[in-house]
Order: sequence, then C-alpha cells, then structure tokens
Amino acid sequence: MRRWLIAGLASLGLGFKKKSTPRRVVSEKSDSSAPLVRSNRFLRTVPFQGEGDHPLDQFVGKGLGGRRALDLSRLRASEMITPNESFFVRTAAPEGLSPTDKWTIEVGGLVASPATIALDEEIAPTAEPMGVHLIECAGNDRDGHFGLISASEWTGVRVAKILERLEILSSATAVLISGYDEHSTGDPGSTPGASWIFTFEQLRTAGAFLATGMNGRSLLREHGHPVRLVVPGWYGCCCIKWVNRIEVVDDRAESTEHMKEFAGRTFQDAHGPLDLLLPRHDDGFGPRFAKDYQPAVIDSAALPLRVEQWMTDEELIYRVVGILWGGATPTDDLVIRFHPGEEYVPVESCQQETTQTWTFWSHTWRPEATGRYRIQLRISDPAISTRRLDVGYYEREVDIKEI
Repeated sequence: MRRWLIAGLASLGLGFKKKSTPRRVVSEKSDSSAPLVRSNRFLRTVPFQGEGDHPLDQFVGKGLGGRRALDLSRLRASEMITPNESFFVRTAAPEGLSPTDKWTIEVGGLVASPATIALDEEIAPTAEPMGVHLIECAGNDRDGHFGLISASEWTGVRVAKILERLEILSSATAVLISGYDEHSTGDPGSTPGASWIFTFEQLRTAGAFLATGMNGRSLLREHGHPVRLVVPGWYGCCCIKWVNRIEVVDDRAESTEHMKEFAGRTFQDAHGPLDLLLPRHDDGFGPRFAKDYQPAVIDSAALPLRVEQWMTDEELIYRVVGILWGGATPTDDLVIRFHPGEEYVPVESCQQETTQTWTFWSHTWRPEATGRYRIQLRISDPAISTRRLDVGYYEREVDIKEI
C-alpha cells in the first residue's frame, strides 16, 4: 500500500497518442443508471489497472483469514442494498461457535451486580427496524478491489436501551463490547479477540445497536449470527460480531488488542498521512488508554466503480460511475480529474443523499489521448474531513486505448 501511495504522488509519465480527428462536443448528461442519450450503444467496461487478484463475490480463506469481497462494478443506483449472501465478510465464523439458539451476553464491570442477558428472551422480542446503514472494513483497499464495503437494512435493539436496564456505578464512563473470536485458523495480519471500548456518548450519538437481522432475515453466521454490534458511520472493526460480553469501565481502561491492531487504519496517533493507512501491531502504537481514542468514524469518501465505453452519434465517449459515502454531513461537492496536472472539475451527476448509505454519481469523460489515466476525486468543501481521499487512497487507474 505504501509503495502504491508514494508512487501515486509522482507523475504518471503518460505516453500519449494524439487523436487525429477533432472531437465533437456533446453536452448531454446522464445519471448513474441510465444511458447518456437514447441513441447510444454500450461497448464495454474498461478494467482498472494495478490492483490485486483477489476473487470477488466468492468466499476464500478460513478463520481470521476468511474473506468475501463484493464486486462493486455491478452496483446500480436502483440496487442500494446488498443481498445478505453478497454482503462482504472480513472474518469467517469461528469453527467453535455454538449453533445453539440459547445465546447469552454476560454483563459485568462497574455495575451494581453482574447479569446475564438472554438473547431470545430480552433482546430478540424487542428488536425493531434500525434503517439502512453501510459498513466498510477499515482495511478495505485496492488489493481486494475495494470490495469490503456493503449496505444493509438492519433490525436490532439500541445499545442505549440495554444499558438503561443496568444499575451502572457513578465512576463508569465507557462500555467494552466483545465478541466470540476464537479461531483454529489464524491470519498473519490479524490478532484474535474482537472488542472495542466506546464512551456512553459515542454509543448514543452514533445510534449503535445490537443487530439480530439484516434485510428482513436473521443474520447469517458469517455476519455475526445470532447478534452483532452495528455502529452507524464507524468502520467495520468497531462493529463486533458474535457479541457475548458487555463490560462497563472507567477512564483507566486500556485500549484493547483489537483497537491497537486497527489504530492506524482508524486514524489514531498517526505521524503522517501515509501512516494513517498502514496497520501497526506493536504494543506501542496507538493511545494506551481507550479514552484517548478518537471516534473511528468513516470520513466522506468517493470511489470510481467502473469506467464504461459508449458509442453515441458516432462519437466514442467514456462514462465514469462511482459512489460517495461516509461523513457526518451530506454533500454533493464532488470534483474529479484524470491526471495530476489537470484542474478538478465538478462531477456531472451527484445527488445529495443521507450519510447512512452510498450515493451514486457519474461523469462523462472524453480523453484527449490514449494512455494510462489516474482517476482522482476530491470534495471541494474544505470543512468536510476527507483523510483517505487526501492521500489518494481510493484512486484507480485505467488504460485508454481508443479515443
């Protein structure tokens, strides 16, 4: 990742071949799902270059290394919600996970008395619709074609409602939520033990909930069945699967191993823009105490999904289709360019939506020459945080061979 990002700061060094005949300018715009004009003809999708060979829409690996990446190139504006079977997977269901329906969540720490919450008696009966929310893995990158991201319509119970049932001691300031994470098959890039510490205010503001269903069905095992945490707007590493313990803690609670693993990817205690995106696993990285962690929220981000080649009125044109997501404030101030030396221009079609899922956008592109291009996106509003966009994290490259 570091090599690609550093290389992305240098010139593309394009070997252009100029088009021999003048282009006729066409001014029609399109949305992200309809043809540009009625007379056009779709030719093909131009593949992205310099990305990994990770398979899409199929499960690979086991245990901590189990993955399924969504094929984003197939997304359409009319299909905002990801089917359960296609929803991305970052960690496979542990082999020792009990299939029993008698799931319980142990509650302890700074409470008047420990308790055991029976899922089927105290949570499932009160589950209600929680709306559509997007989850993105903090390690979502071009090696997996950025496929570790999905959106679902969830059912569950607010964590705040569960905490209201407890007699919490006055010294308590935060909540540790843990999940069953014991695997016989490890992963060299991960540490077993999924748990995250949140302040009461973070859980309330985000509207965090314990999910028991997605898209009108029970959770699948790979997605945390029978119960998982969803923290809207936060990275997937905070959305603990197979939740089995809630512990109330105070400001002396140290960050968990899980928090340390994802410290760099969630922008904790970084020393430079590239370090924000690189995983660190040594004990010295990231704040020592959980209270010093910043909220692991997803900044506003944008990604090209595909580059389509069209023939319209005897002119060869390209259409870039993508998604915009994340951030606390909805925005449509998306700009695009195809070479580091160019000026950014507003994306043609980008409708402002809510922050809970993704917005589709599209842009008509007429390259002046053949060669390799880098699609770069920015949000023009300086008040909106875009840390990953700022370092080119979601940039993608294409080779244009016809103009």
